[in-house]
Parts: sequence; C-alpha cells; structure tokens
Amino acid sequence: MKLKEIASILNIPYDGDNFDIYSFSTLEEANESNIVFFDDEKLIEKLKNTKAKAILTMDKFKNLAPKDSIVLVCENPHLSFAILSKYFAKEYFNFDVSPDIDKEAHIGANVQIGSNSIIDKGVIIYPNVTIGQNVHVGKNSIIYPNVVIYGYSKIGSNCILQAGSIIGSDGFGYAHNKLGEHVKIYHNGNVILEDNVEIGANTTIDRAVFGSTIIQNGTKLDNLVQIGHNCELGEHCIIVSQSGLSGSTKLGRNVIMGGQSASAGHLSIGDFAVIAARGGVTKTLEGKKTYGGFPLMTQRDWLKKQAKITKITKN
Repeated sequence: MKLKEIASILNIPYDGDNFDIYSFSTLEEANESNIVFFDDEKLIEKLKNTKAKAILTMDKFKNLAPKDSIVLVCENPHLSFAILSKYFAKEYFNFDVSPDIDKEAHIGANVQIGSNSIIDKGVIIYPNVTIGQNVHVGKNSIIYPNVVIYGYSKIGSNCILQAGSIIGSDGFGYAHNKLGEHVKIYHNGNVILEDNVEIGANTTIDRAVFGSTIIQNGTKLDNLVQIGHNCELGEHCIIVSQSGLSGSTKLGRNVIMGGQSASAGHLSIGDFAVIAARGGVTKTLEGKKTYGGFPLMTQRDWLKKQAKITKITKN
C-alpha cells in the first residue's frame, strides 16, 4: 500500500513522499518496507534505532523517531495498527496450485493440502486433515484425523499432531476505541514446530502477530492446551492438559507446567522451572525452582502456607 493511502484510511493528514509499505513489523525487525507502531515508553531505545520507514505514534513521541523515518501522528497508535492490520491480512487457505507431495508420503481420504505446500518423505496424514498454503511438513511426521494447519506453518521432522489439534489459528488480540468497542488485530505471522514435537488432541497454537510462534525441539504438549500468539517454548518442555500460555510468554529449556496452570503474557520462565498444577504465573520466574499456587510462590512455601491456614481454620 502507498503511504498516502494508509494515512487516508486512518484519517491522518499527510502530504509528504509517497512510497510502498509492504507489511507491519516489530521495531527491532523492521526495514524500509515496513510500518511500525509505538506507544510504550519502555521501548524508547528500540524506537530510536528502528529502521522502519514509517512509524505510527503519538505527538509526544514523534521527536524520538529516527530522522529518516516518516512519522504519522495519531491519538491511539495501537488502535490505528488494528484498523490497518486488516489491509495487510494474508490468505491462509488457497488450493489453486498443486502441493509438492513426496511419493513415499501417505495421504488419507478427504485431505486438503494448500498451494505450494511441501509434504516430505514418510509423512502420514490421516483422513479429514486440512493444510493451508505454503506449509512445510518434515520427514516422518504423523498428522492424525481432523487436524487443521493454517498457511505458512512449518512442521519439523518426526512430529506428532494428535486428532483435532489446530496449528496457526488467528491469535486473540483486539484494540479498543473510546466507546469500548473491540477492533480485531489481524495476525499475519506463523507457527514453527521444530523436530520431535508432539501436540495433543484438541490443542491450539495461535500464529504470531508478526514473526513466529515457536515450539522448539522435543517439546511435548498434552491435550487441550492453549498456546497464545508469539509464545516461544524452549527445548524439551512438558505442558500438561488444560494449561494455557498468554501471548509472548517465553519458556526456557525443560520447563514443566502442571495441569490447569497458566501464565500472564510478556514474561519469561527460566530453564528447568516447574509450575505445579493450577499454578498462576504473573511475573518472570527464575529457573531450576518449583513453583505453585496463586499468588505464585515456591511450592514449598505454598504448602507451608496451606498447612498454616488449615491449622488456623481447624475447628
């Protein structure tokens, strides 16, 4: 889209240079073909160093942007981003072009595979699976019935996707206007499953806003798990049934999350940490410790606290 067209959609006065913008991006990953938004003072250094050609931000931040960037001043950059994201939304299911399916792959009945997707040697796809466009499924992976893989996802080798799992669905994100109405943010990233990953039945992994939601080598997800957009799970994690990770959560290596545990977004959990069942993570945690309860604390302290409460309330 031309920059003047973007400004017109957002009702922002602009009469400067007109050039093509190809997509949104993060501040740190942007290049001259991207537009970004900024409304968080914690990210000022990233704003100062961004290579984005165009920036949506508030008037009070406009002088912090790089001198060679074009600043479009708006009252609510996050809302402006949400409105504009629709115009850059990708198509995730297209079947006009034949996929590339290895002759030693096994494809069941009623399977749909999208344009330009690649299915490697030894892959087994059971009936009623739908795979979008530009998906790559690595060697010897197994995809059970009724799985849906959205376009641009990357599935490594020796992965197992149990029945009904959803890979790459739209993330849950909205901006809000002055009336409290919810404006959808279209997520244009993807999901990457590295090698030896297993995804349980009816588990959902949302694609990133931009960039990738990443599940690293050897990680195992139980049934009915929710992984939000832009999460990154390290190698060999275990996520037990009915657990959920909010967007942009980062897990280190070998993190274990017990059943019905959950995290708030934009935090990190260190290597080899354990979250006991029903633990609620609301802040960044050190690794190599076991945590439990809510508010979260070490599991040992949580058990002591419960023992004291029981003693105090005992008849």
